[in-house]
Amino acid sequence: MQKSGNSPAPPLTISFLGTGTSSGVPMIGCGCAVCTSTDPKDKRLRSSILVRSEHTTLVVDSGPDFRYQMLRKGVKHLDAIVFTHPHKDHIAGLDDVRAYNFFSRRPMEVYANEMTQQALKREFAYAFSDFKYPGLPEINLNTIALDPFTVGDIPVIPIETWHHKMPVLGFRFGGFTYITDANRIEPSEKEKIRGSQVLVLNTLRKQPHISHFTLQEAIDLVHELQIPQAYFTHISHQLGKHADISQELPPGMELAYDGLEVSV
Repeated sequence: MQKSGNSPAPPLTISFLGTGTSSGVPMIGCGCAVCTSTDPKDKRLRSSILVRSEHTTLVVDSGPDFRYQMLRKGVKHLDAIVFTHPHKDHIAGLDDVRAYNFFSRRPMEVYANEMTQQALKREFAYAFSDFKYPGLPEINLNTIALDPFTVGDIPVIPIETWHHKMPVLGFRFGGFTYITDANRIEPSEKEKIRGSQVLVLNTLRKQPHISHFTLQEAIDLVHELQIPQAYFTHISHQLGKHADISQELPPGMELAYDGLEVSV
């Protein structure tokens, strides 16, 4: 892992692999208007993004839908996975890096803080054991905290946010900032976001929640930081239909959807 300097980020393309909350949308067993919607933008896998430069490809989080997301997007090569936090809907698909190990013949570079690494070692103990059965995931852990670092040619600035009482890392990639699973950001960390061209924020629903931003809280934060373009993600079926909520949003703010691509 390289420490990031002051070099500007190369041109980046960000793909939204999933934009749903932990249960996904539709939610199992639910017959609400959102879960039964025929609009493709109301079909949301668990939240993750793909960040690509000309030379580097990384994913932020590998949730339960990781395998399908990689197949759906046609990602043949992956350099790294960068983790936000250790909740299951963000780490559960790590085992499927085995395919990338096989074709690249090298371990997957994984960037995570100490708390998330402990969860990875617990959930995927077999991948970190002294004796490894052939074909198990091969993972090279890189410890991150709040210092900037670089993955290939992509500079990364970690941003500490709060998911109720759990610290969760957001990340700034050049002019693009990605924040998921948060309901509070300290003023000093907000300064890391300021100046972004694009901000992505988790927006669970309209009603208050103990550990996620509501729609109005997310809108207010975008206004506060004066970000010209914002996308809302980590959406639950409780928020409403994509088409309906989109009409309520201020200029420069949109709901993200699976398959959306943004360039910065």
